Amino acid sequence: MGIEGELADNRGRVSRPLLVIFLTVFVNLVGFGIIIPLLPFYAETFGASPVVIGLLFAAFSLAQLVAAPVLGALSDRFGRRPVLIFSLIGTVASFVMLAVAQSLTMLFVARVIDGLSGGNITIARAYIADVTEPDERAKAFGFLGAAFGLGFIVGPGLAGLFAHISYTAPIWAAAGVTVVATAMAWLWLPETVHRGSAVSMSPWRALPEVFVRPHLRPLLLADFVYWCSFAVCTTTFALFASRRFGFDVVRTGYVLAGFGLLGVIVQAGIVSIVVRAIGVRRTLLAGLVIAAAGWALVAASSTVPMFLFALIPAGFGVGLCNASIVTLVSHSGSKEEQGTVQGAAGALESLGRAIGPMWGHGALQRFGEGSAYATAAIAFFATTFLILNYQPPPEPPADLP
Repeated sequence: MGIEGELADNRGRVSRPLLVIFLTVFVNLVGFGIIIPLLPFYAETFGASPVVIGLLFAAFSLAQLVAAPVLGALSDRFGRRPVLIFSLIGTVASFVMLAVAQSLTMLFVARVIDGLSGGNITIARAYIADVTEPDERAKAFGFLGAAFGLGFIVGPGLAGLFAHISYTAPIWAAAGVTVVATAMAWLWLPETVHRGSAVSMSPWRALPEVFVRPHLRPLLLADFVYWCSFAVCTTTFALFASRRFGFDVVRTGYVLAGFGLLGVIVQAGIVSIVVRAIGVRRTLLAGLVIAAAGWALVAASSTVPMFLFALIPAGFGVGLCNASIVTLVSHSGSKEEQGTVQGAAGALESLGRAIGPMWGHGALQRFGEGSAYATAAIAFFATTFLILNYQPPPEPPADLP
């Protein structure tokens, strides 16, 4: 029985391929979640300024910008599974290099290697699009978002736990859990796209090719601006909390774990309900407005209770946005184009994630920590105008997802 058949026979429950991809993404995101609260503090031990820390985050995304579309096209040609496993192995190698680094240069090299092999999320999105129908994708991407959220509960929590030992102990833990993710994908993840059955053009030709489509242009621009703004919020979190409230790795990790828990609640339990009520596009619009308000409150917070309260609308809005924006991107391409469309979108997202840390940390260093979140809030709100200009494509024929 094929993958689609297995899914069709299990409409009332999550199929085995989806369960495995969710677990793989979750375990991989645990490793990534460990790094987020730790890297700024770890880099400061090598004498890094906020701007240099922003460049460290950006180095990963710039490398991913080069690699993600290539990996997307390769997954069209050779299948999702081998490309996903390759990207996970690269992540393990980068964590090991990060843990044994003796200089700031080595930190940059480790981040670049992770970025060059870091197409796992792009491939996971294309995989889900392969095995789900259009009306099921919002829920499927909601669970993928929940895997993100769970990773950001366990990951930062582990960072806080292991940071009591040393700064490198959480990094070794990140390498270990990514090895587990690699083993899961190797042993249990079935293939979806047969060799040569999907469209596989040059990713650098794919970017302008998809960008000139009228219905895709505002959506891809919104995707870029959203992830750029989101990167400001996530990558400057540790320094913001440290400078304004005196947080260390432990407290930062635990607060980020709580933020991740909110994301799980929203993306696994609320997104599908909201989408059924108002549609994917309006869900994204609502999420952007709520996120803008939340991060503006974070920027203005002057006490820890106010800061923690402001993170509630910020996390709720982001939770609505994460699942709905990737669903809109997925609906914009045919099944055969998923690797190419997701690769092109992944490239723009990586560009946003590269610019965001430089923007956020540059603003933090020059104008103070509040300026990073204030400008991100403005950008979240501005993205609503791009989505208002987005016209969804016609519904696909019945035999297409």
